[in-house]
Amino acid sequence: MTTCDLVLPCRDEGPALRDLLPRVPATFSVIVVDNGSRDDTAAVAARLGARVVHEPTPGYGAAVHAGMLAATHDLVAVMDGDGSFDPGELLPLLADVAEGRADIAVGRRRPVARGVWPWHARAGNALIAAWLRHRLRMDAHDIAPMRVCRRHDLLALGLLDRRFGYPVELLQAVTRAGWRVSEHPVAYHPRAVGTRSKVSGSVVGTARTALDFWKVLA
Repeated sequence: MTTCDLVLPCRDEGPALRDLLPRVPATFSVIVVDNGSRDDTAAVAARLGARVVHEPTPGYGAAVHAGMLAATHDLVAVMDGDGSFDPGELLPLLADVAEGRADIAVGRRRPVARGVWPWHARAGNALIAAWLRHRLRMDAHDIAPMRVCRRHDLLALGLLDRRFGYPVELLQAVTRAGWRVSEHPVAYHPRAVGTRSKVSGSVVGTARTALDFWKVLA
């Protein structure tokens, strides 16, 4: 029985979705947000049974927000659509929120092999997470690459960032609002062949993302 929407923000992730979507547990209703793809992302998603939402404004935050607006279930999960995560690992996060143990459950990446998480991306993430823990007493060690919470509560936070600063703004907001956070280790796999990271695929991409993070923190 479907009990939760799963938002997958995607841009040029067609090759990843072919393998990823058939592995999504039946409890999730998938919403693929096509954020300006130039490949067959939308067609693959529709063919494999996902609901497709088109968001022309570029940016991770814009895509996630569009998915939240399109969601219809009380519970909503968010995960990258690049094949780097196992959707089955969302189930313990979903259980934490559905059973009242947490207001938001998040994943903490554990690379399955060397080189999966480039040094520049890992260093930037660690720096941001450490700042949030010490400045805000945030109870997490990653920037929530996988997460589950209640849709209405999330929208009520009024998050404004529509770029890569969105997850940092989210963690700041839930900490200040006093949300109970649970954190679960999740396996971090190589991206699907034929896709390229907009964030960690290069030092420049990571630097651009870090700038988005610091704009939110400032």
